[in-house]
Amino acid sequence: MVTRLDAALTADPARVLARLFVPGHELVVKTESRATGVLARILALSEPDVRRTLDVVLARYTGRHRDLDGVLAEHYAQVAHRVPDGGALTPARRTLIGAWFTHEYAIEGAALFNPSVVPHPDQSGLPSGHLRFVLSLRAVGEGHVSSVEFRTGVLGSGHELSLADPGRHVESGRPGPAVHDRALFAALLAEGGSDAESASFLMGRLPARFDEAELEQAIAALVGQRVTRQGGAHTEELARRIARCSYEVEFSPRSALAERVLWPHGPSDAQGMEDARFVRVASDDGSATYRATYTAFDGNRIAIQMIETTDFGRFRMSQLAGPAAKNKGMAFFPRKIGGRYVALSRWDRENNAIATSTDGRWWGDPRTVHVPTRPWELTQTGNCGSPVETDKGWLVLTHGVGPMREYSIGALLLDLEDPSRVIGALREPLMSPEDDERDGYVPNVVYSCGALLHGDRLLLPYGASDASVRFAVVDVPLLLERLAADGPPATMREKSSA
Repeated sequence: MVTRLDAALTADPARVLARLFVPGHELVVKTESRATGVLARILALSEPDVRRTLDVVLARYTGRHRDLDGVLAEHYAQVAHRVPDGGALTPARRTLIGAWFTHEYAIEGAALFNPSVVPHPDQSGLPSGHLRFVLSLRAVGEGHVSSVEFRTGVLGSGHELSLADPGRHVESGRPGPAVHDRALFAALLAEGGSDAESASFLMGRLPARFDEAELEQAIAALVGQRVTRQGGAHTEELARRIARCSYEVEFSPRSALAERVLWPHGPSDAQGMEDARFVRVASDDGSATYRATYTAFDGNRIAIQMIETTDFGRFRMSQLAGPAAKNKGMAFFPRKIGGRYVALSRWDRENNAIATSTDGRWWGDPRTVHVPTRPWELTQTGNCGSPVETDKGWLVLTHGVGPMREYSIGALLLDLEDPSRVIGALREPLMSPEDDERDGYVPNVVYSCGALLHGDRLLLPYGASDASVRFAVVDVPLLLERLAADGPPATMREKSSA
């Protein structure tokens, strides 16, 4: 049923972002900035030394970044408040200060893995039977910070697969504030422990959709009544955090899709954006939006958040709420069922469940549909991306964890109209790590965050032990036959009575 392809991606440490660097803040422990002392030493340099040093910097680094001058100017602006009489500095000295407060971050320096795949928005210029796709990847660099990368490629009419050159540069786009939804915001306040009285007061002063300025006006009103609202201080702090967790990122049209990196910008994902599960979602009017869930990590806690884009040039990151939007591994269905949004959830850390939503943002009580019963999945099970619609049912790739913490890929088949009903479940794994896939950052793992149906084939990109991204093609008719033959899994009660 599965044909492994020769194509593979491995981490490239030459893919670097030019990030702000504040001396003293590079340590994990809480430390004081050394900016003042560093700036004093830079300001003491003679002008000829400034010019010579800057010439060396530009010669060594300009080719590694599309707009290094712009980056250095931006980083100077962020520390300019520490520069005495900055207006009197020469442009060269200001640029050099920007360089001293910049470092290169190798986004793939540690690992590259856990892909998902969707159809590319542009399918023009392809031969018959070919499909252009967008691949999302989890990249991990210094400090184990995860970001989301992209690649593009074409799947041919057979098993031919080609990957486009990703380009010389990478960039993280320009972040900005987002517009907020009042109902979702209220749910997040409740989940965060805000007292009902303060939350109601705050939400009552906001329209259905509001921006940062309108939120600050409402918070100011709440602060004015803090004497009689003891929970107001916590609600104020929580509201600002929730607002910062939702943001937008826009990329320059000069950048290619594969040069764009979604870098953490909010407090909830400050230490990583993990395992994005992208899917193309059809809207009621026939248009399409690309949505993904990802695991946001702030250094202590995880949260499920959503990415939305229509063109992979502008992205919106936002939080999700509700009991099903917990833990890791949530994945959206590509369309509504019975007028409701539907998602896979692993809210309890061990089982696959189905959840629904009226607005796609608050997810109600999940209904468990698959528990680990086979030896290769007894530790836990979960999904390997969004369900794929076939004429026989919803095809769900799963992951299972067995002895020696070995990850394998399995499959479920769910009813098209009632996805809480399991039609079939593979008794044996669809894929397990082969000998040349077992060694890596996390050994003995094959894992995917999403596959793509093309005709009667399923393109399945997968991470191999967090050391590389590989590709397989699955014969869908054969897989559906096997799922029908294996049938639904026995319940624990049936197994014990047998």
